[in-house]
Amino acid sequence: MRRVAVLRPEPGATATLERARQRGLDAFALPLFEIEAVPWNVANPDEFDALLLTSANAVRFGGKELAQLLELPVHAVGEATADAAREAGFGVTSIGDRGVDALLGSLDPKLKLLHLCGEHRNAPANARQEIVPLVVYRSIEMSTSDVRSTRNTVALIHSTRAGRRFAELASDRGSVAIAAISPAAAKSVGNGWEIVQAAESPDDDALLALAERLCNKHQRT
Repeated sequence: MRRVAVLRPEPGATATLERARQRGLDAFALPLFEIEAVPWNVANPDEFDALLLTSANAVRFGGKELAQLLELPVHAVGEATADAAREAGFGVTSIGDRGVDALLGSLDPKLKLLHLCGEHRNAPANARQEIVPLVVYRSIEMSTSDVRSTRNTVALIHSTRAGRRFAELASDRGSVAIAAISPAAAKSVGNGWEIVQAAESPDDDALLALAERLCNKHQRT
């Protein structure tokens, strides 16, 4: 079976590795970025109706300042983000399993949402709500990432930024199968790969199910 390259930063990389190995996949971590917290604060939490969380990293790296927001209900993209929010003491009101745009489409358009996000945020398209972004973490490119080891692998793309970065670094696209967490992430890698497919839903379980299918379908002898 082909190996699976996990390109997301820690601590998510380790979590994905564990899930991959539970499926019997031969996976290894090669993070393209590392995450660090940035200073932040909210002057008046009461002016918001709820929190929008699109990544578990917003909670993992949010720090002690999160305590001032615990009374706000959370609208989360993906089960992993929702789980991280619950572990931090938040009440999760809704979970979007089809991406942020679908989640926002299901919410009251009159809401004012505080979006705890990363520095490289993709703004939701056509949002009806008032959304105020607040950067609480950043991802930094790792100069030590050697993607030569991804030749003849299935590479997991967890974000559009990771897709663009991997496309910049990879020199042997034709030997790599891409499993992307969303259609946008799949589009971000560009052309020339052995195959590019998006998971059925934007979560690790669906992504790894896709990777498993690609490993079995495109084995090299």
